[in-house]
Amino acid sequence: MEEKSVFDEFDNKLNTKRRRRNLLPIWIKVFIWLFFAFGFIGILILAFGFFMGKFNLSLYGLETDKAYSLMGFFLTALFILKGIVSYGLWFEQDWGIKIAKIDAIIGLVVCGISMFVLPFFTKNFELRLEVAVLILYLIKLQKIEKNW
Repeated sequence: MEEKSVFDEFDNKLNTKRRRRNLLPIWIKVFIWLFFAFGFIGILILAFGFFMGKFNLSLYGLETDKAYSLMGFFLTALFILKGIVSYGLWFEQDWGIKIAKIDAIIGLVVCGISMFVLPFFTKNFELRLEVAVLILYLIKLQKIEKNW
């Protein structure tokens, strides 16, 4: 007869964490580390943007050279969101997949706006290749969500 140890529950949690990280493909793990850096940069921009003068920010086809502008704050918020998503996925938080899906949907919406709405104002049409990666990312998140 096997006795239950007080450490069994702890061991089960460790096994779950290893399994969750293993659900992520290598290409998502690479982006996780890239977006950790983006999140850190976003925090630095908020903290020191006033002293930087011109600082080029660009994401999903949106650009600005002023950290403390409406577009600058929006892009910085997207960078910080990417950092939060990276944390949630890498450290296998229960909310990680949900917020990653929200991030992917926000990315698709922003890319859609920059491709289909902004050209009416700027007369400059761009095809955003991030859309393909975001769609693959969202599909992969959907597949691993139930095992997460």
